Amino acid sequence: MGYRRRDALRTAAGLAAGATVAGPLSVAVGAEASARPLLFAHRGASALRPEHTLAAYAKAIADGAGYIEPDLVATRDGVLVVRHENNIADTTDVASRAAFAGRRTTKTIDGVRQQGWFTEDFTLAELKTLRATERLGAVRPESRGFDGQFQIVTFEEMIDFAAAEAAARGRLIGLVPELKHSTYFAGIGLRLEDRFLAVLEAHRYTQRAPLVIQSFEVGNLRTLRGKLGRPANVTLLQLLDEDAAKPGDGAVPDYAAMMTPAGLAAIARYADAIGPWTRSIIPLGPDGRLAAARPLVEDAHRAGLKVLPYTFRPENRFLAADFRDKAGDDARNEAGSIAEIRRYLATGIDGFFTDDPAVGLKALG
Repeated sequence: MGYRRRDALRTAAGLAAGATVAGPLSVAVGAEASARPLLFAHRGASALRPEHTLAAYAKAIADGAGYIEPDLVATRDGVLVVRHENNIADTTDVASRAAFAGRRTTKTIDGVRQQGWFTEDFTLAELKTLRATERLGAVRPESRGFDGQFQIVTFEEMIDFAAAEAAARGRLIGLVPELKHSTYFAGIGLRLEDRFLAVLEAHRYTQRAPLVIQSFEVGNLRTLRGKLGRPANVTLLQLLDEDAAKPGDGAVPDYAAMMTPAGLAAIARYADAIGPWTRSIIPLGPDGRLAAARPLVEDAHRAGLKVLPYTFRPENRFLAADFRDKAGDDARNEAGSIAEIRRYLATGIDGFFTDDPAVGLKALG
Protein backbone atom coordinates (compact mmCIF):
# COMPACT_ATOMS: atom_id res chain seq x y z
CA MET A 1 0.00 0.00 0.00
CA GLY A 2 1.49 3.29 -1.08
CA TYR A 3 0.64 6.80 0.00
CA ARG A 4 -1.31 7.79 -3.10
CA ARG A 5 -5.09 8.00 -3.43
CA ARG A 6 -5.20 5.56 -6.35
CA ASP A 7 -3.26 2.71 -4.76
CA ALA A 8 -5.28 -0.41 -3.95
CA LEU A 9 -3.20 -0.95 -0.79
CA ARG A 10 -8.53 8.77 -3.97
CA THR A 11 -25.02 29.21 1.82
CA ALA A 12 -21.92 29.76 3.90
CA ALA A 13 -23.65 32.47 5.94
CA GLY A 14 -25.56 29.87 7.88
CA LEU A 15 -22.55 27.94 9.04
CA ALA A 16 -21.95 27.33 12.70
CA ALA A 17 -18.98 28.98 14.36
CA GLY A 18 -15.79 26.95 13.92
CA ALA A 19 -17.04 24.94 10.92
CA THR A 20 -14.39 24.12 8.35
CA VAL A 21 -16.53 24.92 5.32
CA ALA A 22 -15.68 28.53 4.54
CA GLY A 23 -18.11 28.61 1.62
CA PRO A 24 -18.16 27.13 -1.87
CA LEU A 25 -14.60 26.73 -3.06
CA SER A 26 -15.46 28.18 -6.46
CA VAL A 27 -16.31 31.43 -4.71
CA ALA A 28 -13.05 31.31 -2.77
CA VAL A 29 -11.06 30.92 -5.99
CA GLY A 30 -11.60 34.57 -6.78
CA ALA A 31 -11.30 35.83 -3.21
CA GLU A 32 -8.32 37.58 -1.69
CA ALA A 33 -8.02 34.89 0.97
CA SER A 34 -10.20 32.25 2.55
CA ALA A 35 -10.73 31.92 6.29
CA ARG A 36 -8.44 28.91 6.53
CA PRO A 37 -7.52 25.84 4.47
CA LEU A 38 -10.38 23.46 3.79
CA LEU A 39 -10.54 20.06 5.46
CA PHE A 40 -11.66 17.11 3.31
CA ALA A 41 -12.45 13.75 4.90
CA HIS A 42 -10.83 11.23 2.55
CA ARG A 43 -13.43 8.45 2.07
CA GLY A 44 -14.88 9.65 5.40
CA ALA A 45 -12.91 9.14 8.59
CA SER A 46 -11.27 6.17 6.91
CA ALA A 47 -8.51 5.82 9.51
CA LEU A 48 -11.17 4.89 12.07
CA ARG A 49 -14.11 3.33 10.21
CA PRO A 50 -14.37 1.20 7.05
CA GLU A 51 -14.08 3.62 4.15
CA HIS A 52 -17.09 4.99 2.28
CA THR A 53 -19.62 3.81 4.85
CA LEU A 54 -22.16 6.04 6.55
CA ALA A 55 -20.30 5.30 9.76
CA ALA A 56 -17.10 6.76 8.26
CA TYR A 57 -18.96 9.86 7.14
CA ALA A 58 -20.69 10.29 10.50
CA LYS A 59 -17.37 10.07 12.31
CA ALA A 60 -15.78 12.55 9.89
CA ILE A 61 -18.55 15.09 10.40
CA ALA A 62 -18.45 14.67 14.17
CA ASP A 63 -14.68 15.16 14.10
CA GLY A 64 -14.93 18.48 12.27
CA ALA A 65 -14.66 17.77 8.54
CA GLY A 66 -16.25 20.40 6.38
CA TYR A 67 -16.34 18.13 3.33
CA ILE A 68 -16.84 14.39 2.91
CA GLU A 69 -15.71 12.42 -0.12
CA PRO A 70 -17.73 9.77 -2.00
CA ASP A 71 -15.93 7.93 -4.82
CA LEU A 72 -18.46 6.79 -7.42
CA VAL A 73 -18.68 3.64 -9.54
CA ALA A 74 -21.61 1.96 -11.30
CA THR A 75 -23.56 -1.25 -10.74
CA ARG A 76 -24.73 -3.56 -13.50
CA ASP A 77 -28.15 -1.90 -13.36
CA GLY A 78 -26.66 1.57 -13.66
CA VAL A 79 -26.82 2.84 -10.08
CA LEU A 80 -23.98 4.96 -8.70
CA VAL A 81 -22.58 3.43 -5.53
CA VAL A 82 -19.90 4.71 -3.19
CA ARG A 83 -16.70 2.67 -3.45
CA HIS A 84 -13.09 3.72 -3.96
CA GLU A 85 -12.73 1.30 -6.86
CA ASN A 86 -15.06 -0.90 -8.86
CA ASN A 87 -12.98 -3.85 -7.61
CA ILE A 88 -14.53 -4.62 -4.21
CA ALA A 89 -12.30 -7.56 -3.25
CA ASP A 90 -10.49 -5.65 -0.49
CA THR A 91 -13.31 -3.50 0.86
CA THR A 92 -16.20 -5.96 1.24
CA ASP A 93 -16.77 -9.52 2.40
CA VAL A 94 -17.57 -10.68 -1.15
CA ALA A 95 -14.76 -13.27 -1.09
CA SER A 96 -16.57 -15.12 1.71
CA ARG A 97 -19.88 -15.29 -0.16
CA ALA A 98 -20.18 -18.66 -1.87
CA ALA A 99 -23.04 -17.42 -4.02
CA PHE A 100 -20.69 -14.99 -5.76
CA ALA A 101 -17.59 -17.19 -6.05
CA GLY A 102 -18.15 -17.61 -9.78
CA ARG A 103 -18.00 -13.87 -10.41
CA ARG A 104 -14.35 -13.55 -9.49
CA THR A 105 -12.62 -12.49 -12.68
CA THR A 106 -9.67 -10.66 -14.19
CA LYS A 107 -10.03 -7.25 -15.85
CA THR A 108 -7.83 -4.43 -17.07
CA ILE A 109 -8.91 -1.09 -15.59
CA ASP A 110 -7.08 2.03 -16.77
CA GLY A 111 -4.22 -0.12 -18.00
CA VAL A 112 -3.86 -2.10 -14.76
CA ARG A 113 -4.64 -5.82 -14.83
CA GLN A 114 -6.34 -6.98 -11.63
CA GLN A 115 -8.33 -9.86 -10.20
CA GLY A 116 -11.38 -9.59 -8.01
CA TRP A 117 -15.08 -8.87 -7.98
CA PHE A 118 -16.34 -5.76 -9.77
CA THR A 119 -19.39 -3.61 -9.11
CA GLU A 120 -20.49 -3.64 -12.75
CA ASP A 121 -21.04 -7.40 -12.48
CA PHE A 122 -23.56 -7.00 -9.62
CA THR A 123 -26.99 -5.45 -9.35
CA LEU A 124 -27.58 -2.99 -6.55
CA ALA A 125 -29.74 -5.54 -4.76
CA GLU A 126 -26.87 -8.02 -4.82
CA LEU A 127 -24.34 -5.48 -3.58
CA LYS A 128 -26.66 -4.62 -0.71
CA THR A 129 -26.24 -8.14 0.63
CA LEU A 130 -22.51 -7.52 1.14
CA ARG A 131 -20.88 -5.76 4.09
CA ALA A 132 -17.91 -3.40 4.19
CA THR A 133 -14.51 -4.43 5.53
CA GLU A 134 -11.34 -2.53 6.44
CA ARG A 135 -8.91 -2.39 3.53
CA LEU A 136 -5.77 -2.04 5.66
CA GLY A 137 -6.38 -4.84 8.13
CA ALA A 138 -3.88 -4.87 10.99
CA VAL A 139 -2.79 -1.29 10.29
CA ARG A 140 -6.19 -0.03 11.44
CA PRO A 141 -7.54 -2.31 14.19
CA GLU A 142 -10.22 0.13 15.34
CA SER A 143 -11.71 0.23 11.87
CA ARG A 144 -11.31 -3.51 11.41
CA GLY A 145 -13.45 -3.96 14.51
CA PHE A 146 -16.41 -2.71 12.46
CA ASP A 147 -15.99 -5.28 9.68
CA GLY A 148 -19.27 -6.80 8.57
CA GLN A 149 -21.52 -4.12 10.08
CA PHE A 150 -22.18 -1.66 7.25
CA GLN A 151 -23.74 -1.80 3.80
CA ILE A 152 -22.50 -0.39 0.53
CA VAL A 153 -24.42 2.87 0.05
CA THR A 154 -25.64 4.58 -3.09
CA PHE A 155 -24.72 8.14 -3.98
CA GLU A 156 -28.31 9.18 -3.35
CA GLU A 157 -28.30 7.61 0.10
CA MET A 158 -25.07 9.40 0.91
CA ILE A 159 -26.54 12.75 -0.17
CA ASP A 160 -29.61 12.16 1.99
CA PHE A 161 -27.35 11.35 4.93
CA ALA A 162 -25.28 14.51 4.43
CA ALA A 163 -28.45 16.61 4.17
CA ALA A 164 -29.80 15.11 7.40
CA GLU A 165 -26.50 15.74 9.21
CA ALA A 166 -26.41 19.31 7.90
CA ALA A 167 -29.94 19.95 9.15
CA ALA A 168 -29.16 18.45 12.55
CA ARG A 169 -25.93 20.43 12.98
CA GLY A 170 -27.03 23.72 11.47
CA ARG A 171 -24.20 23.90 8.96
CA LEU A 172 -23.70 22.90 5.37
CA ILE A 173 -21.54 19.84 4.78
CA GLY A 174 -19.73 19.89 1.48
CA LEU A 175 -19.53 16.88 -0.83
CA VAL A 176 -16.43 15.91 -2.82
CA PRO A 177 -17.63 13.28 -5.33
CA GLU A 178 -15.04 11.62 -7.53
CA LEU A 179 -15.98 9.97 -10.81
CA LYS A 180 -13.89 6.80 -11.04
CA HIS A 181 -12.76 5.22 -14.32
CA SER A 182 -15.12 7.23 -16.53
CA THR A 183 -13.58 6.01 -19.79
CA TYR A 184 -13.73 2.38 -18.69
CA PHE A 185 -17.37 2.62 -17.65
CA ALA A 186 -18.34 4.40 -20.86
CA GLY A 187 -16.70 1.56 -22.78
CA ILE A 188 -19.01 -1.02 -21.16
CA GLY A 189 -22.15 1.06 -21.64
CA LEU A 190 -22.35 2.53 -18.13
CA ARG A 191 -21.49 6.17 -18.73
CA LEU A 192 -21.13 7.91 -15.37
CA GLU A 193 -21.54 11.59 -16.18
CA ASP A 194 -25.24 11.67 -17.13
CA ARG A 195 -26.15 9.44 -14.20
CA PHE A 196 -24.19 11.72 -11.90
CA LEU A 197 -25.86 14.89 -13.19
CA ALA A 198 -29.30 13.29 -12.84
CA VAL A 199 -28.65 12.54 -9.18
CA LEU A 200 -27.48 16.11 -8.54
CA GLU A 201 -30.57 17.47 -10.26
CA ALA A 202 -32.88 15.28 -8.18
CA HIS A 203 -31.71 16.55 -4.79
CA ARG A 204 -32.37 19.98 -3.29
CA TYR A 205 -29.32 19.64 -1.07
CA THR A 206 -26.89 19.43 -3.99
CA GLN A 207 -28.37 22.60 -5.46
CA ARG A 208 -26.97 24.64 -2.56
CA ALA A 209 -24.29 22.67 -0.72
CA PRO A 210 -20.64 23.12 -1.72
CA LEU A 211 -19.73 20.51 -4.34
CA VAL A 212 -16.13 19.75 -5.30
CA ILE A 213 -16.35 17.40 -8.27
CA GLN A 214 -13.09 15.58 -8.95
CA SER A 215 -11.49 13.17 -11.35
CA PHE A 216 -8.10 11.85 -12.42
CA GLU A 217 -9.38 12.01 -16.00
CA VAL A 218 -9.70 15.17 -18.07
CA GLY A 219 -12.50 14.55 -20.55
CA ASN A 220 -15.19 13.98 -17.95
CA LEU A 221 -14.37 17.25 -16.16
CA ARG A 222 -14.50 19.12 -19.46
CA THR A 223 -17.88 17.53 -20.17
CA LEU A 224 -19.21 18.45 -16.75
CA ARG A 225 -18.01 22.04 -17.09
CA GLY A 226 -19.86 22.32 -20.37
CA LYS A 227 -23.09 20.93 -18.91
CA LEU A 228 -22.98 22.53 -15.48
CA GLY A 229 -21.56 25.92 -16.37
CA ARG A 230 -20.18 27.73 -13.34
CA PRO A 231 -22.75 27.68 -10.52
CA ALA A 232 -21.49 29.32 -7.34
CA ASN A 233 -21.57 26.12 -5.28
CA VAL A 234 -19.60 23.94 -7.75
CA THR A 235 -15.84 23.53 -8.01
CA LEU A 236 -14.12 21.22 -10.50
CA LEU A 237 -10.97 19.59 -9.13
CA GLN A 238 -8.42 18.05 -11.48
CA LEU A 239 -6.66 15.26 -9.62
CA LEU A 240 -3.01 14.60 -10.46
CA ASP A 241 -1.17 11.34 -9.91
CA GLU A 242 2.57 10.73 -9.81
CA ASP A 243 4.63 12.30 -12.59
CA ALA A 244 5.06 9.17 -14.71
CA ALA A 245 1.40 8.12 -14.60
CA LYS A 246 -1.17 9.34 -17.11
CA PRO A 247 -4.94 9.91 -17.10
CA GLY A 248 -7.12 6.92 -17.90
CA ASP A 249 -8.59 8.74 -20.89
CA GLY A 250 -5.13 9.42 -22.36
CA ALA A 251 -5.88 13.13 -22.63
CA VAL A 252 -2.24 14.10 -21.99
CA PRO A 253 1.02 12.12 -22.16
CA ASP A 254 1.45 12.08 -18.38
CA TYR A 255 0.65 14.00 -15.22
CA ALA A 256 4.08 15.60 -15.24
CA ALA A 257 3.03 17.63 -18.29
CA MET A 258 -0.06 18.82 -16.39
CA MET A 259 2.08 20.16 -13.53
CA THR A 260 4.11 22.54 -15.71
CA PRO A 261 3.06 26.21 -15.98
CA ALA A 262 1.65 25.53 -19.46
CA GLY A 263 -0.19 22.43 -18.21
CA LEU A 264 -1.66 24.32 -15.27
CA ALA A 265 -2.84 27.11 -17.56
CA ALA A 266 -4.63 24.49 -19.66
CA ILE A 267 -6.30 23.01 -16.56
CA ALA A 268 -7.50 26.47 -15.52
CA ARG A 269 -9.61 26.66 -18.67
CA TYR A 270 -12.01 24.01 -17.36
CA ALA A 271 -11.22 23.43 -13.66
CA ASP A 272 -10.90 25.55 -10.53
CA ALA A 273 -8.38 23.55 -8.52
CA ILE A 274 -5.80 20.79 -8.69
CA GLY A 275 -5.42 17.84 -6.35
CA PRO A 276 -1.81 16.63 -6.46
CA TRP A 277 -0.25 13.84 -4.45
CA THR A 278 1.46 15.39 -1.43
CA ARG A 279 4.90 14.27 -2.62
CA SER A 280 4.41 16.25 -5.82
CA ILE A 281 4.55 19.37 -3.63
CA ILE A 282 7.31 18.34 -1.24
CA PRO A 283 9.06 15.17 -2.42
CA LEU A 284 10.97 12.70 -0.29
CA GLY A 285 14.74 12.68 -0.42
CA PRO A 286 16.88 9.51 -0.55
CA ASP A 287 16.73 9.31 3.25
CA GLY A 288 12.92 9.32 3.27
CA ARG A 289 12.79 12.79 4.75
CA LEU A 290 11.07 15.76 3.16
CA ALA A 291 13.26 17.52 0.61
CA ALA A 292 12.88 21.04 -0.79
CA ALA A 293 9.42 22.05 -1.94
CA ARG A 294 8.72 22.20 -5.64
CA PRO A 295 7.13 25.34 -7.17
CA LEU A 296 3.82 23.60 -7.90
CA VAL A 297 1.73 25.57 -5.39
CA GLU A 298 3.05 28.94 -6.58
CA ASP A 299 2.67 27.96 -10.24
CA ALA A 300 -0.91 26.79 -9.68
CA HIS A 301 -1.84 29.98 -7.84
CA ARG A 302 -0.42 32.04 -10.68
CA ALA A 303 -2.70 30.10 -13.04
CA GLY A 304 -5.70 30.90 -10.83
CA LEU A 305 -6.00 27.39 -9.38
CA LYS A 306 -6.43 26.33 -5.77
CA VAL A 307 -4.24 23.45 -4.52
CA LEU A 308 -5.84 20.62 -2.52
CA PRO A 309 -3.37 17.75 -2.03
CA TYR A 310 -4.05 14.17 -0.94
CA THR A 311 -3.66 12.22 1.38
CA PHE A 312 -2.44 12.68 4.95
CA ARG A 313 -2.62 9.54 7.10
CA PRO A 314 -1.85 9.22 10.81
CA GLU A 315 0.16 5.98 10.88
CA ASN A 316 3.95 5.92 10.93
CA ARG A 317 4.24 3.92 7.71
CA PHE A 318 2.69 6.77 5.73
CA LEU A 319 4.74 9.60 7.24
CA ALA A 320 7.98 11.07 5.99
CA ALA A 321 10.93 9.91 8.08
CA ASP A 322 11.13 13.37 9.68
CA PHE A 323 7.94 12.73 11.58
CA ARG A 324 7.92 9.02 12.49
CA ASP A 325 8.32 7.84 16.06
CA LYS A 326 9.67 4.52 17.35
CA ALA A 327 6.32 2.84 18.03
CA GLY A 328 6.39 0.76 14.83
CA ASP A 329 5.18 1.13 11.27
CA ASP A 330 1.51 0.41 12.05
CA ALA A 331 1.29 2.66 15.11
CA ARG A 332 -0.82 5.80 15.05
CA ASN A 333 1.32 8.90 15.36
CA GLU A 334 -0.94 11.91 15.65
CA ALA A 335 1.84 14.31 16.61
CA GLY A 336 3.88 13.27 13.58
CA SER A 337 0.91 13.63 11.24
CA ILE A 338 0.10 17.09 12.60
CA ALA A 339 3.70 18.20 12.12
CA GLU A 340 3.77 16.86 8.56
CA ILE A 341 0.50 18.55 7.63
CA ARG A 342 1.82 21.84 8.97
CA ARG A 343 4.93 21.57 6.78
CA TYR A 344 2.63 21.34 3.77
CA LEU A 345 0.35 24.13 5.02
CA ALA A 346 3.43 26.36 5.06
CA THR A 347 3.68 25.98 1.27
CA GLY A 348 0.36 27.82 0.88
CA ILE A 349 -1.98 24.93 0.04
CA ASP A 350 -5.67 25.81 0.13
CA GLY A 351 -6.92 22.62 1.77
CA PHE A 352 -6.10 18.95 2.06
CA PHE A 353 -7.47 15.43 2.20
CA THR A 354 -6.92 13.39 5.35
CA ASP A 355 -7.99 9.94 6.55
CA ASP A 356 -8.39 11.36 10.07
CA PRO A 357 -10.26 14.70 10.16
CA ALA A 358 -9.76 15.14 13.91
CA VAL A 359 -5.99 15.10 13.36
CA GLY A 360 -6.37 17.47 10.41
CA LEU A 361 -8.39 19.88 12.53
CA LYS A 362 -5.64 19.91 15.15
CA ALA A 363 -3.10 20.68 12.44
CA LEU A 364 -5.19 23.67 11.43
CA GLY A 365 -5.13 24.87 15.03
